Amino acid sequence: MDRLIYTAMTGARHVLEQQATTSNNLANVNTTGFRAQLDSFRAVPVVSPGLPTRAFVVDSTVGADMRAGPIQTTGRPLDIAIRDQGWIAVQSPDGSEAYTRNGSLKVSENGLLQTAGGQTLIGDGGPIAIPPDVTVMIAGDGTVSTVSTDYQPGPSNTLGRIKLVNPDPKGLVRGNDGLFRQKDGTPAQNDPLVRVVDGAVEGSNVNPVDSMVNMISLARQFEMQMSLLKNAENNAAKATQILALG
Repeated sequence: MDRLIYTAMTGARHVLEQQATTSNNLANVNTTGFRAQLDSFRAVPVVSPGLPTRAFVVDSTVGADMRAGPIQTTGRPLDIAIRDQGWIAVQSPDGSEAYTRNGSLKVSENGLLQTAGGQTLIGDGGPIAIPPDVTVMIAGDGTVSTVSTDYQPGPSNTLGRIKLVNPDPKGLVRGNDGLFRQKDGTPAQNDPLVRVVDGAVEGSNVNPVDSMVNMISLARQFEMQMSLLKNAENNAAKATQILALG
């Protein structure tokens, strides 16, 4: 009886964990550059005397869906989208190098080129500083240049090149801040083949229809586990009645 309760309880707990992951994906369906998180159930045998006929499941995080999201044209000069594969290198709050697909950029109060979330972009010579009163232009290879608004037409001034990388997706891990990093902690190398599209951003690759269907399926699985717990309770009550008669 205890084994039935334990098996149903663990199943319900891991279903709830998958529901939380699916809910998080749905909540980020409109987040720029978001990569859907993938989970799966893994069967684990129940260690007990006798034949190994029982098993329960645990929630195992597979990783992230690395398929590219749709490119949405914005016409904003500080918006860029990665074409096909690749990542934008940014500096995380602890000073380490991290990677994102969110190309909605801004200029901070200190004149540094940052993401909308406040992470400073890494250039070929460090952070890219944007002077005041200029128009920013970003080329397909990530080169950032400006044109002064005081002169018409003004001279073009190259400030640097955004670090664009394309590491092996299997070597990337998502952090709690939503940024990706290499598992070994080493910075990835520049990849000159990574290209960007200016005046556009990449949408989330979450499929809301598939996520909703998955939520319904998980809800039914949770109800099934609850039914098993009720059956175990009823069996225990009837067993108690039979023993009381003896």
